[in-house]
Amino acid sequence: MLLAVTFLLAAGLYALSSGSAGIPVSRMPSIIREGRGSPEFSILLDIRLPRILLGFAIGGALSLAGVILQGMFRNPLVEPYTLGISGGAALGAALCIVSGINRLFPDFSMPLFGFLGAFIVVLPIYVTNMRSGSLNTDGLLLTGVMISFISSSLVTLILAISRTEHLQSIVFWIMGSLEEPSWALILIVASVSLLCLALSYLFSLDMNALSLGEEEAAHLGIDVERTKKILFLLAALLTGISVSVAGIIGFVGLVVPHFTRMITGYDHRTLLVLSFITGAGFLIFCDTLARTIVSPVELPVGVITGILGGILFVYVLGKRLRTGQTGVS
Repeated sequence: MLLAVTFLLAAGLYALSSGSAGIPVSRMPSIIREGRGSPEFSILLDIRLPRILLGFAIGGALSLAGVILQGMFRNPLVEPYTLGISGGAALGAALCIVSGINRLFPDFSMPLFGFLGAFIVVLPIYVTNMRSGSLNTDGLLLTGVMISFISSSLVTLILAISRTEHLQSIVFWIMGSLEEPSWALILIVASVSLLCLALSYLFSLDMNALSLGEEEAAHLGIDVERTKKILFLLAALLTGISVSVAGIIGFVGLVVPHFTRMITGYDHRTLLVLSFITGAGFLIFCDTLARTIVSPVELPVGVITGILGGILFVYVLGKRLRTGQTGVS
């Protein structure tokens, strides 16, 4: 726990101090005391701090969703985007851009359309795999993958027929960015993320039992179907709200749970919280690299998470294979 919190704080301070205008950490208290009279104050509190807070909320949300889904499916390769939620959100955002609605309501139209797209995708996935009150996890996974392919094809179609300015906006959004977040969106995403963390923690022991298998969990007195439904809805909400605000940021929900599980073990009472904290720190760090590595040009944060996450995943997978561990239970 201490290591994860230290990493999060270090990533936050690194993000606050780094940029085209470098600000030493030692100067920050005096800048804050001086108030809005200095440009450095605006850089810290109006530009960098919102990105850090949004990165905290979204990084934590995606990592938490990854832990929930990997435990629920007992499959280490499942991540938040496997269920097709990101494809639905991307389709909603693309329609928002080509229709011009994002220009009329620039602050909330993209997140709203993205979330509606995610919700419209989740609904048929959930309904299709409900059989006599039982949630079919195998069908859930397959349906999600197919929905993801369909959504991606529709987004590609929109890209092919879009004008140049729409094309650039859609592509940049799809690759993920924490640029120019509003405080209202930060509050919404942070509130939902922390609420879902608290709710998922209430089911941590149930998730420990599910990792043994559904029959074993039922023998231990767990209401398996109720638990699966709640966990799926929590993961869908976390993924939907994250993608709708920041676009598709890959590998966070796949790599961070693996890495955290390798360090802390399989007890979800610690795994849920530590994955949230580690994921938050990881995304904050990646976002800082995205806006500084080729400054003043800002890269999409999804590019950085993909590169670092891919390298980290290969390392974790190699270590697991050497030790003979390949699953989540």
